[in-house]
Amino acid sequence: MDNPGALSGITVIDLSRLLPGPYCSMVLADHGARVIAVEDRRFETDDFFIDAVMRNKQHMTLNLKTDQGREIFYRLVKAADVLIEGFRPGVVKRLQVDYTTICALNPRIVYCSITGYGQTGPLRDRSGHDINYMAHSGVLDLIGEAHRPPCIPAVQVADIAGGSQQAVTGILLALMAREKTGRGQHVDISMTDGMLGFLTIPFYFQQRDGCVPPRGDSMLSHRYGCYNTYETADGRHISIGAVERRFWQRLCEFLKVPQYSELQYDEDRRTEIIESLRQIFRQKTLAVWEKLLHDMDVCWAAVRTVEEVVADPHFSQRQTIARTAQDPKGGGNAPGVTVKLGGTPGSVRSRPAAFGEHTAEVLAELGYSKEEIRSLKDKGVT
Repeated sequence: MDNPGALSGITVIDLSRLLPGPYCSMVLADHGARVIAVEDRRFETDDFFIDAVMRNKQHMTLNLKTDQGREIFYRLVKAADVLIEGFRPGVVKRLQVDYTTICALNPRIVYCSITGYGQTGPLRDRSGHDINYMAHSGVLDLIGEAHRPPCIPAVQVADIAGGSQQAVTGILLALMAREKTGRGQHVDISMTDGMLGFLTIPFYFQQRDGCVPPRGDSMLSHRYGCYNTYETADGRHISIGAVERRFWQRLCEFLKVPQYSELQYDEDRRTEIIESLRQIFRQKTLAVWEKLLHDMDVCWAAVRTVEEVVADPHFSQRQTIARTAQDPKGGGNAPGVTVKLGGTPGSVRSRPAAFGEHTAEVLAELGYSKEEIRSLKDKGVT
């Protein structure tokens, strides 16, 4: 029998769409929570239903703009532990599913709101996406090459790291607090706030040096040879992260440039060192460098492609890639369970739920008859 997971017995109602909220509830579902995703049927045909984050969940359709739809929703939340929503501030109030309303029905509810700029502040009503949250938080300005425009990452850093993961943390903290107080609370997650937390090292440099290093020109961003990326003979790249002196000295000896061993952070010769390493790494293919550096303890890694990551034996052994071959759309790969718990491990137990797949099942659990369920669908309630 499968381990039920650390969050077994916790019920989550997820009103959110797109990535931040659904990714958060996926993490909770992976660790045993029962997650019921609730979405308006009018969104069924758009291109923003990301089924990869619907695994281990149930999905139902519900029109919260109808009285019957809200009544169904109220029945759901009365028995729930967590509610997640990702609307702009004020929308849940108009839908009559705001924290005050839901708390009156269920004082133990942990109500998590995920927005771009938070529930308070002068930017609370501003629309945005990942790039905007990274930009406003100051993070985007630090990404890219020196003297060139900021580089937009091809992954949703603010959505997941600034939103989803912060929301998971907030929800778990609130559930822990509920064990002591008996009451839930409102968790206000701003993706921009979450990205601001990534400025820990830049703030440290500012305090130490009196200024924040410019884009692509800091100790941890291309300024020195010991922390950089290098092109190989076949046009691939390798990363070097030899920050500590012992790693750098070991690397210099291996690359036969011992003259640089004591010049790791030398300002006068740093460009010379970088260019020298560029020439060295261009002499061999990435595959050859991987063989040569395999047993070298110098903090290195090949820059992998997504296709290579999927086939990587390390991720395979750690089950970090989820195989979704049972997906009716043809299968594929997705990130697996990244938090590894020894006693109550998370797991991928079911394929991604299809849009509205469990509507009838959930309504039946709430006591609705087959005739009532058909009527609700015909009237556009579900």
